Amino acid sequence: MKNFALIGAAGYIAPRHLNAIKETNNNLVAALDTFDSVGIMDSYFPNADFFVEFERFDRHIYKLKNDKGIQLDYTSICTPNYLHDAHIRTALRVGSDAICEKPLVLNPWNIDALSKVEEATGKRVWNILQLRVHPSIIALKNKIDQGPKDKIYDIDLTYLTSRGHWYYTSWKGDVDKSGGIATNIGVHFFDMLSWIFGGVKSNKIHVHTHDRASGFLELDRANVRWFLSIDENVLPKEVVEKGQRTFRSITVEGDELEFSGGFTDLHTTSYTEILAGNGYGVEETRQAIELVYNIRHATPVGLTGDYHPLAKLPLSSHPFSKK
Repeated sequence: MKNFALIGAAGYIAPRHLNAIKETNNNLVAALDTFDSVGIMDSYFPNADFFVEFERFDRHIYKLKNDKGIQLDYTSICTPNYLHDAHIRTALRVGSDAICEKPLVLNPWNIDALSKVEEATGKRVWNILQLRVHPSIIALKNKIDQGPKDKIYDIDLTYLTSRGHWYYTSWKGDVDKSGGIATNIGVHFFDMLSWIFGGVKSNKIHVHTHDRASGFLELDRANVRWFLSIDENVLPKEVVEKGQRTFRSITVEGDELEFSGGFTDLHTTSYTEILAGNGYGVEETRQAIELVYNIRHATPVGLTGDYHPLAKLPLSSHPFSKK
């Protein structure tokens, strides 16, 4: 049984980490969040100590080690994107490995810095890249690996996940804190595509606003038209009629990739691999981090060349803009 701490216990994704820690038969000894709505912990680790101040959490971890001989093995990090780097460093410096939600960091040079901290502490940084352990995605990778080496696949990626006005008040609506649309909701798709289809040859951005981003990505073995949005107005009519607020689709050579199910246990699978030493470290994240960084800083070229069909939809005004 390994000892875990959790930073970001009140966040949306935290229950998946709590469940993964429990399902892998390990123990949560301490948790931290500046927000104290963490009653979900009762369903998993009611005896874990909880803190709303980093300083008290930090002191507690050291007291566990020095006074009780309890050493942290892993620190799970579910905090806002811009805090990942600092919290990973904290995890390593208290003598634990870090398990961090995506994106691992916002900037490519942060990866180099974390590698140096790994070397200095002898501890590891692991990233949750759950699509890489999804059965349908693994099957697709195997199919591509076994297919013609010179074939270039045509892919359309569409991910629409509606968000309300709260999004723009939260850290997620702040590009400096979240990395923007492509980073916040798209990084795991870009990681998955580059994992399967290889390195980036060109990266063209057609549209990039507060609520959507779209472009054309040329990989070693694929041409990808992609569209991401949090605007409910771009949802297909049939999705709206079903009362749904999310739509995701990946077509490969015109064939739909079915991966809507099987998401429930992906964090547990990721934890199982990490505990066995087979997880994804800092270098495995580099290509996707560089890609979304470049998307964030690119100048859109407009609707030229081969673009995703949804890119031509009318743009929406920012909900906080003056009418």
